[in-house]
Amino acid sequence: MKLNTDILQKKFGKSLIINENLSKYSWFNIGGPADIFFRPENKEQLLEFLNKIRKNNYQLHILGAGSNTLIRDSGIKGVVIKLGSKFSDIKLLEKDMIEVGAAALDRKVSDFAQNNDISGMEFLSCIPGSIGGAIIMNSGCYGSDISEILTSIKIIDDKGKEKEIKNDEIKFYYRGTDIPKNYIILSAIFKGTVSSKQLIVKKQEELIKRKKESQPSQIKTGGSTFKNNNKKKAWMLIKESGCDKLYVGDAKISEKHCNFFVNKGKAKASDIERLINKVKKEVKTKTGVSLELEIKIIGNEK
Repeated sequence: MKLNTDILQKKFGKSLIINENLSKYSWFNIGGPADIFFRPENKEQLLEFLNKIRKNNYQLHILGAGSNTLIRDSGIKGVVIKLGSKFSDIKLLEKDMIEVGAAALDRKVSDFAQNNDISGMEFLSCIPGSIGGAIIMNSGCYGSDISEILTSIKIIDDKGKEKEIKNDEIKFYYRGTDIPKNYIILSAIFKGTVSSKQLIVKKQEELIKRKKESQPSQIKTGGSTFKNNNKKKAWMLIKESGCDKLYVGDAKISEKHCNFFVNKGKAKASDIERLINKVKKEVKTKTGVSLELEIKIIGNEK
């Protein structure tokens, strides 16, 4: 059954856009259109929309802040959902526990925890993107990751049912989880440790300083391109293989951190992807190590 997009647009108004250009939602500032782009105002509207499209077997993609994602030039067939501002609320549940909407930015969560004297979430100040994506990826840095602070998540499953999933029901691994891709995370509960604001601020500032000293900022990038290897960090493998000066058109590698690939101007997604493949091939040839992507590449190949 084919979706009647006219009916959908009439029903959901400005929350739904046909053939929306996705480049504006990507930190690379790259990407083609989505067949259907939906930004629900609240959970009820999201559930209603999912019920409308369920019988059409449309492929569903959840787009967060676009910080760790490369969207292909030909765009995305199917439906792209980007949660609206009502999904970014943060509230204090107990003195050491907060509830966070999936669309809340990681840095905002870290700041909220700091303002409420909760330690353990300082590392989130250094992670780009939103909480939903951070949970799916088990994001982390400087010795901490999401699995250590997550108590539970609320999701909508592939049948449109709301569920709560506890931490011990999720398999966490380095930069990943076993949470099904077609689950939509609505919110999460995080638990930290009550501490002194002064100590929390100091730790947060130290982490931010470390990040600024070692990683590029204010550029069109997707963050860390490859996962670190058990034996060596990805940037070391790239540099040792002589790949740090490689480029494809305006797709280049950051001079400050060679695991950050950059759109220096008018690069296409295909340029970034070709550069990724060139680096993977060279590193494999020179070191025998197969680099694994940390960023997500989504969309139609042609």
